Amino acid sequence: MTSTEDDSAVSDSEECETTIELSRPVPAPDPVKQQQFQQKVASTPLGSTSDGLLALLRDHPELVSTKLAAAAERNLPDETVTAPRVGSSTSSYAQALHEGGNVTSTLFPNQDMVLSPSLAPTTSMSRGSSQYSLPDMAMATLSSVSDPTIHTSVLKQSSKKKISRSMSISRNLGEQSHKPDHSEKIVVAMVGLPARGKSYLSNKLMRYLRWREYQVRVFNVGQLRRARAFEHTASFFNSANLEAVKSRDALAHECLNQLISWLKQGGNVGILDATNTTKARRKQIADRVAKESGMRLVFLESICTDPKVVEKNVEIKVRGTDPDYAKATREQAKDDFLRRIQYYEAVYEPLDADGTERPYTYCKIVDVGRSATMNQIASYLESQIAFYLLNLHIAPRNIFMSRHGESQYNVEGKIGGDADLSEHGWAYARALPQLIRDHIGDEPLTVWHSSLRRTAQTASFLKYPKLVWKSLDELDAGVCDSMTYKEIAEFYPEDYASRDEDKFNYRYRGGESYRDLVERLEPVIMELERQDNILIIGHQAVLRALYAYFMGYDQHDLPYIKVPLHTVIQLTPKAC
Repeated sequence: MTSTEDDSAVSDSEECETTIELSRPVPAPDPVKQQQFQQKVASTPLGSTSDGLLALLRDHPELVSTKLAAAAERNLPDETVTAPRVGSSTSSYAQALHEGGNVTSTLFPNQDMVLSPSLAPTTSMSRGSSQYSLPDMAMATLSSVSDPTIHTSVLKQSSKKKISRSMSISRNLGEQSHKPDHSEKIVVAMVGLPARGKSYLSNKLMRYLRWREYQVRVFNVGQLRRARAFEHTASFFNSANLEAVKSRDALAHECLNQLISWLKQGGNVGILDATNTTKARRKQIADRVAKESGMRLVFLESICTDPKVVEKNVEIKVRGTDPDYAKATREQAKDDFLRRIQYYEAVYEPLDADGTERPYTYCKIVDVGRSATMNQIASYLESQIAFYLLNLHIAPRNIFMSRHGESQYNVEGKIGGDADLSEHGWAYARALPQLIRDHIGDEPLTVWHSSLRRTAQTASFLKYPKLVWKSLDELDAGVCDSMTYKEIAEFYPEDYASRDEDKFNYRYRGGESYRDLVERLEPVIMELERQDNILIIGHQAVLRALYAYFMGYDQHDLPYIKVPLHTVIQLTPKAC
């Protein structure tokens, strides 16, 4: 049930009615099924909320009797309250190991744990949890019109209290959440000397914005140079080599044109990964972007003042990972790359060093998180980019993720709720501290968990500082909370099929979609980027979304990531 503000309040003497008309054939009731279903529903939040009854009336009117309606009316309080959560969820148990981007992912299951038989590998819908807000409405009468293809139900207010909201009911149990209107077009032009973290920032920004469903692509001038078979020795980057300067200018212009063409075809953010170390080059970029209607330009300069970090970046560059030095020895590669840096340093003009580039929109990031300067940030997307960059750091750290231990609802195959741990779940909770110590030693660690009991109980034996995040609660399953997937398929077959077709966008009625979950988790991601060693004890859908961010999964693959029970995932971000 959804509600909207009503400009005119209902007086104390008025009754508030909501009529639901359904164009759905009403089959003859099956007495046995009706009795079984009513007994099950009466013991769940569906049996004591008008929201749940409305769903039943709409989708299965033949199963709802006046007796059940009357029982629900007696259970409704006079004031609006929140029903307790009552359960957990089933899951698939599978191993997964993925490496990609600049994060290393490792799984280390607790080998001593044995799962209940109900947790054998299976294919299932993802699960969630829900809280029901009970409005001051109750079922008073059920009536049917003479037309057998239409079932009409009338809700009447059970008391004479003042009602300031009108209720509206959607025809479908669930709905599809829609992608936001990402209409902005932004060119992000990197600035900085070699080995200063430009590619690191480019890839981090790309992964974050893709996680937020923006179309993002990095255009690397070095890759284009190699594709065009230009030489790659240090002499090519010498400003005294006029022929090489001409070639490099042409490559930069071609790469920018490719980026702009891609934006015109539907992209949102194109990242120009190049040095762009002179004011003249940056002016060329600004003049070219200014010719395009509706496109904005943001310069992003990466400055590194720590010689040790630069030295480390150089080592990474020359130890065989850079195609420019695939056939060179390590000593040859290092000598050539250091000379390349010297050529760039000779002509380097820091962004807006003399104030002449103040009209540009730019971000200057010093030592990835130590300090930052923002200038002329105007649009919503620009502010998102700037805020994200402010939260980054490159200090070594580990991010551990684990689902809660097996819960009672895991055993029963139900989704959502706030169930306690099962016997096996408690065994995992007791084993978890040693499992973490084996992989982190005596290093400091902070534990984050959701507000639900099963995660708090899983964390209860850990002797580390703890932080409770409401945002880490499981995906909200709405009216399907506390049901099994078999029940959902039986009683809501159309919605079960709809969710199977598009799991990322499907939104439970009264609940969430995976898209909604990603939006909810953005503050968690921002804070996670600021932290050192963290252990997150969460839920399958939540950990899927977080894992997808770090590993660069496509959004529509996100709902199918396997996150096993009784297993710890270790992520090790790398600044390279």
